[in-house]
Amino acid sequence: MKAYRVEKQIAANGELKLSALPFKEGDKVEVIILSYGTGSHPVTPSPLRGKVIEYLDPTEPVGEEDWELLK
Repeated sequence: MKAYRVEKQIAANGELKLSALPFKEGDKVEVIILSYGTGSHPVTPSPLRGKVIEYLDPTEPVGEEDWELLK
């Protein structure tokens, strides 16, 4: 799969025009539109980044008491 990235602005009438694309006539392509998040909703690419301060016993089993087989 060949990928092509281009940055454009949406026109006042809501249209987006692409030209001189590096694909042949008849090629099937997938178009995905991503916003930079400059609107009213802030975009956080990694909302959990920096949230974990410390792992306590990360290799210890969790929820052993919930397994009926072990009872």
